[in-house]
Order: sequence, then structure tokens, then C-alpha cells
Amino acid sequence: MTVTIALAGNPNVGKSTIFNALTGSRQHVGNWPGKTVAKKEGTLTIGEDDILVVDLPGTYSLTAYSVEEIITRDFIINDRPTAVITVVDASNLERNLYLVAQLIELEVPVIIVLNMTDIAESRGLFIDADKLSAELGGIPVIEAVGNRNLGLEQLKEAIIQVSKNPPAAVKRPRYDDLLQIEIEDLGREIAGHPYLAATYYPNWLATKLLEEDPAAIELVSANGSKGLMANVCAAQERIAQATGEDAEILIADRRYEFIGDIIDAVQERPSHSVVTLSDRIDDVVTHRFLGLPIFLLIMWTVFQFTANVSAPYLDWVGGFVNETVSGWAVALLTAVGLGGTWVSALVTDGIIAGVGGVLVFVPVLLFLYMALGLLEDSGYMTRAAFVMDRFMRLMGLHGKSFLPMIVGFGCTVPAIYATRSLENEKDRKLTGFLATFMSCGARLPVYILFGAAFFGASSVNLVFAMYLLGIGIALAVGFAFKHTVYKGKQPAPFVMEMPSYRIPHPLDVWRQTWERTKGFIRNAGTIILAVSVIFWFLMAIPAHAGAGSFNDVDPADSIFGTVSGAVAPVFSPAGFGSWQASGSLLGGFLAKEIIVSSMNQIYVGSDQLAVTSDQLAVTSDPSTVDFAGDMKDALVSFGQAGLLTLQEMANILPRTLNLVPGGQLAEFNFFGQEEVVEDTSSLQSALVASFSQSAGSPAAAPIAAVAFTVFVLLYVPCMSAVSAMRQEFGSRWMFAQIGFTLFLAWFTAVLVFQIGKLIFL
Repeated sequence: MTVTIALAGNPNVGKSTIFNALTGSRQHVGNWPGKTVAKKEGTLTIGEDDILVVDLPGTYSLTAYSVEEIITRDFIINDRPTAVITVVDASNLERNLYLVAQLIELEVPVIIVLNMTDIAESRGLFIDADKLSAELGGIPVIEAVGNRNLGLEQLKEAIIQVSKNPPAAVKRPRYDDLLQIEIEDLGREIAGHPYLAATYYPNWLATKLLEEDPAAIELVSANGSKGLMANVCAAQERIAQATGEDAEILIADRRYEFIGDIIDAVQERPSHSVVTLSDRIDDVVTHRFLGLPIFLLIMWTVFQFTANVSAPYLDWVGGFVNETVSGWAVALLTAVGLGGTWVSALVTDGIIAGVGGVLVFVPVLLFLYMALGLLEDSGYMTRAAFVMDRFMRLMGLHGKSFLPMIVGFGCTVPAIYATRSLENEKDRKLTGFLATFMSCGARLPVYILFGAAFFGASSVNLVFAMYLLGIGIALAVGFAFKHTVYKGKQPAPFVMEMPSYRIPHPLDVWRQTWERTKGFIRNAGTIILAVSVIFWFLMAIPAHAGAGSFNDVDPADSIFGTVSGAVAPVFSPAGFGSWQASGSLLGGFLAKEIIVSSMNQIYVGSDQLAVTSDQLAVTSDPSTVDFAGDMKDALVSFGQAGLLTLQEMANILPRTLNLVPGGQLAEFNFFGQEEVVEDTSSLQSALVASFSQSAGSPAAAPIAAVAFTVFVLLYVPCMSAVSAMRQEFGSRWMFAQIGFTLFLAWFTAVLVFQIGKLIFL
């Protein structure tokens, strides 16, 4: 028999931590059948048995209003897991037991994990786990602290016990006589419908119908059971006439009475209110006036961590790919007689320049996702949503809508899908629309590249400005929509639970970081590789007779250069009206990572700005290549990069304090390094030269560079995000988003360049 264990629980109860502790590295992520919500599965080995563990989406109840609730309920009903491990926040026992009560009504074997018992005890709450088990009729109750692996062995024993001998006398909520009679009468009628009886527990479905559960009503209506629905309506009327209350309210009241009796029996409360460390931190972090500056300071620190701390590794990857790997490739191609051919040019100027140019930024993304993972695992993300609630209300939204936008800092696609947690359809559409203005991880390499080329050590200021501008534009657009498209719409009340602060679990943070970074690397090995090859061929083929021959043509006269040149005049008012800049933006429609890879091909791969593969082939003697020596040098430089990273982390403090007027703290230099001269890479030098020409002067080039990054921030997101927009909100909304963002990006970039010239020149 295959043993399948489902993990269920409210959001922010440590469910993922328990899942990671049980399955370790033996897990994978996919999508639910027919859904785009992430599905996590893993394997737990106990003795000789392999047990499938499925991590269900976090949900407060099984009433099917959101996609997450539907997925959780449908999996439990249709897939019939052997047991459901319900992870419960021990410090919020009453609210968490509501989900437990609903699971019990489904007649599924349940194991309760009392997680975060250490936090509960710090609040003066003590729960008798054995008594809780007895009150629920023998359901196993395990005390645990997930991020310290406490209680894990007891949980494994409970899984084996329940899978072999599930408790038979489980206690469930008992409804009033009239309500119970109506439920049982409807249950008997449901039992007479073959499909409904075979799929659902009759009394449970009867309860859901009386509660007016949308999914249950749709299910019954779809199976031609109109007579059953008429009887449900009649039962609701009888209950309302006899009690003066709707059936839905009575059912919820009885569940809470059931839970309240259990709480009184098993939980010991403090005699007075306990102010926890989380409460004291929140007094400052969510302060009406201090909350926003603290949020901005935290984001500034994140981008210091991302742009500067990752810089030594970025330099190392750049040197390894563009020098070591490129040298090996040329030597090997020369050894097999392909040196100086178009194949050699394709490998060096196409594949290595394109894919390698993007892989250089893997450390940047790794550090960004690590920083976001730390904030998420610590519990700060919900505080950020709370702080932004006042500003979100200017757009007719509430703070909960800011959470998908925060997700958008990592990737726009899951940000759009994250809007499913919002109940109101208009809120979902507007939030999804605005989430595209958040700077996703794929845009970050563009900011880093242009920041390093035009602003040197101050590149983090450009990165920080782009992230703030994205938020600002979203607020402005949302404000405009509130007074036009959604005129008169009032924001819904903002209700969100604040989880206690906790020390981030290193393994959980790393798993989140790697999963997100892996997607970026996967794109480099698939989409970007394919596009890089296509771009190289388009730049190698002459656009007209007399322009040259294959692989011997001025890039401006190639098919790619000609098409890009036709588009270029549109961007002249923004200061980057060159075919090179326009061509890289065209590739960005597919994926924003392609902007950097195409620039690497266009600028560094061209004869005018770099050593060509033909020249490399002539000067490269395969017999002189020392693979072992190169690897040794690479490992040594990797260690040096690690040491420099520690130095950059220490320098976050003085750089931050130096933002205060009059701040003159010296930066740390533990290793006695001389100041490194910036902008020495061939791509950065090429960008400075090209933008100086298209902007009209070297002095105007940095302004044009800022305008370019503004356009990258605001114009159409990648095709995956556009597809997600269409899937979630329809083609009409998708096309409206494409047209609006294209115009807004062009208009804002022109505004930045023209006003920038007036102010600074």
C-alpha cells in the first residue's frame, strides 16, 4: 500500500519547515494538475518504507473561496491521503483548531503538530498535549519546534501508527438537534446519488451546502441535483425560522463552541497580558511614522547586500567565463580544426558571450533571493505589508495587495499568481497589473551592469532608485486607476495575522534561494541559449547585397542591425536611439535576462569593440593551455572573492551612515587592497562609448543610461508574465497592460532624459 501524507495548516505556522525537516533534499516542485500554484512533494523514509509527503497550500479553512482552499480540500477529498498532518501554531491554538475541526468532519485521519511551542511558552501559554489528544478522541498530538527539529522523531512514530491503526473514536463538533437532523436528512438524500455518495462523505457535503459553500453548490448543480438544492434551501428556511439565525452562522458558532471547550480544558493562560519581544519590536517597526523609514532602510540594506556584497563573486564569474572558459573553448575548437571558422565565432561570440554574459549575474540573484528569504523567514514581510497599507489605500487597495508586489521583486510570474490570495476580483486585477512595475530579479542584472558602467562604486544608488521608482509608479498608476477605471471603489478592510519574529532557519532560506536561482540558471540553459544562437545568426547574415558575407558583415548591416536600426529613432528622445540599445530591448520582450546577453553579443562580440574569435584562434595554441593551472588559479581567486565579500558586508554600515549629511566614515579595507579602477570591462567601456554617442555627449551618457534602465523597469514584462496575465485576467486585460506599459515606459524614459539634461547640463 502506498502511504501518502498531506501537510495542511494556516499560513505562517511553520508548515514548510516541518516539510523540509521530514523530506530533506528528497523533494521536488511542480504545479498542481490544471493549476499554476506550486506543488511541493517529497519522500520520507522510515525504516524500509518510502512515504510520499505532499505540502498543501496554506489555508485558514476548507470553505472554498480561494484557489489555495480549493486545492487543499480537493486533494484531501479526491486523492484520499492516508493521513493529514495539521501543523498548528501553538501560540494561536483557537484559530488553528478551526481548520482541524473541519478536517475531522471530512473523516480523514489527522495528526496534529503543535509547532512553535517555544513561542507559546514565551507568551505564558502552556498546552497539555496529552489532554488535547484525549479531548479529540485519541488524535496524536506532537509538540514540536520545527526550526530546531524538535519532535521530529515522535512525528515519524505517529505517522506509522496512524497509517496502520487510525483512531476510531474521534470527537467532532456536535450541532443542535434541529441542525443535526437537517444535516442527517440531507446526508441520506446525498447518499442516494451514486457519484456524490462515492466521492464525498454525505454529512460533510450536507454541512457545506447549508453553509452555502460556492464549490459545493457548483458541484451539486453540475451533477443535475436540482431537487437536492431545493431541499437545501427549504432546510435553510426551517433553521432560520426556528432559531432566528442563518445555518452558516450556527455551524460556525457550534464549531467555535467545540473549540472553546477544548481550549478551556487543555490550555493554561497567563493571569496577565505578556508583552513579548515581537510586540516590542513591532512597536517600532510598524510605528505610524517610523515604519516607512525603517522599511526603506531595510530595502537599502538589501540592495547594498545584493549589489556590493555580491560584486567580488560577480567579478570572479565574469573572469572565469569570459577569460578561462572562452580560452578553453577557442583552444579546443582550434585543436579539432575549427579555429577561425563560423563555428568558433558562434561558440565564443554567440553562446559564451550570450549565455555567459547572463550567468555572470548569478551571484547577484543568489544574494538578492537570500536577502528576501531572510526577511520572509524572519516574519518581516507581513510587517512590510502593514506599513504599506496606508499608501495602498490611496489606490483603493489594502496592505495585503503589497505582498504579491514584494513577491514581484523576485519574479513577476508568481507575483501575478499570488494575487489569488485576494478575495475581490477587481483587487486581483489591479494588483496583478501593478505587480509588473516591481523590479524582478531578471531586471536586476541590467541595473547592476549600467550602474557599474556609469556610476562605479555608487551603482547601488541606481539599483535602489529603480526599486523605489517601481513602487512609486505603481502607487501613481493605482491612484489614477482609482479615480478612473475603479472610480468609487472602496478598499476592503485589511486583516492580516502578524507571525512572531523568529531567527531564520539557514536550511530553509537556502532552499528558497536555490529554487529561485535555479529557475534563472534554467532559463540561461534553455531560452537564453536558443535566443543567443538566433541573435548570432541574425547578426552574421547580411541584410542586403554588398553588405558582406555570412559571418563577415558589419553588425549594423546585418538583419538584426537593420531591424534594430529601424526601431532606434523611436528612442532618440530618450537618449539611447542606437541600433544596439534598441536591439537589446527587442530581445527583452522574451525575457529580461536576454537584454544583458544580447548586449554582450552586440557590443563585446563585434569586431569594433572586442577581440574576435578569428584573432583568438590564430593566437591560441592548444598545447599551451594548462587546464589544471587554470582551475587552480580559479579556485584561489574564488577564495579571495569570499574574503572580499566579508569585507563588503562590513562596509554596509559605514556606507549607510555616510548617507546622513556630514557622514565621513572610512570604509574597511582588511586586505590592504588598492582602490580598484571602475569601468574596465569591455562591455562597460562599450556601453559608455555607445551611450555617449547616442546621447550627444559624454556628460549626457549617464542620464541616457538612467533613462534606459527606467524603460527596462516599466516596459512589457517577459512573455511568461504576459502569459500568466492572460491566464489569470483574460486577453483584454493582457493587451491593455502591454499597450499601457509600452507607452508609460517610453514617456517616462523621455521625461527622465529631457529633464535630466535641463537640470544637470
